[in-house]
Amino acid sequence: YICSTWGNNHFKTFDGDMYQFPGVCEYNFASDCRESYKEFSVHIQRALNSNDHPEIQYILITIKDFTVYLTPKLAVVDGRIVKTPYYSSGLLIETNDIYTKVYAKLGLTLIWNQEDALMVELDSKFNNHTCGLCGDYNGIPIYNEFINGDASYNSITYGNLQKINKPNAKCEDPDETQAIPSCNGHRDECERLLTSSAFADCRLRLNLEMYIQACMQDKCACNRNEDSFCLCSTISEYSRQCSHAGGRPSEWRTPNFC
Repeated sequence: YICSTWGNNHFKTFDGDMYQFPGVCEYNFASDCRESYKEFSVHIQRALNSNDHPEIQYILITIKDFTVYLTPKLAVVDGRIVKTPYYSSGLLIETNDIYTKVYAKLGLTLIWNQEDALMVELDSKFNNHTCGLCGDYNGIPIYNEFINGDASYNSITYGNLQKINKPNAKCEDPDETQAIPSCNGHRDECERLLTSSAFADCRLRLNLEMYIQACMQDKCACNRNEDSFCLCSTISEYSRQCSHAGGRPSEWRTPNFC
């Protein structure tokens, strides 16, 4: 099961909820939240880059007794910069120009494109044991993330609850009353992009409607600023997730698109 974040503040939990959360603080992305011994945690620092696009500045991972700090250019283990591929007792870190990948024998795989997109895959032994932006991994959408007991949360309230409180951090919580605009005018275009023949092998592997909704929100958020980040990040994510699910998307990028 996979949790991911990408593009215009999109998140998809282990249980399959997709939501938008524009926070720019440090957050618990996915952690083992059992009371006793916690096997892992993944924190992310989100920020806006010089083009005002959201991206991940660094990722902080603890795996049993290791601490791993990743930036787009560096991997630091227990305070020391390490050369990759780095291997040590059940932990492998690989990097290339496009991706940073971490494999932990306890059942975690993390893939980061060194910019906006992060994917974490967890072994099912962590079912019902996680917390963070990725949710509780109980197999039931909405419950305990957006509905907890008698309380119901919108995605911004839920996201703000995952903030790591650091004494000197200066970051504002996004406003919980922000309404997500209705973007139905973009449905046809998004549907056309995501059902193109390049993705024929993806259709039965993924929930297409979720990605159409995310693409529609992107088109709204872009305010007619048709740069490639706005248009392409959800299509890239659909392509990545399709490959990950064993599909074979064909080449969908062209010289004048993405």
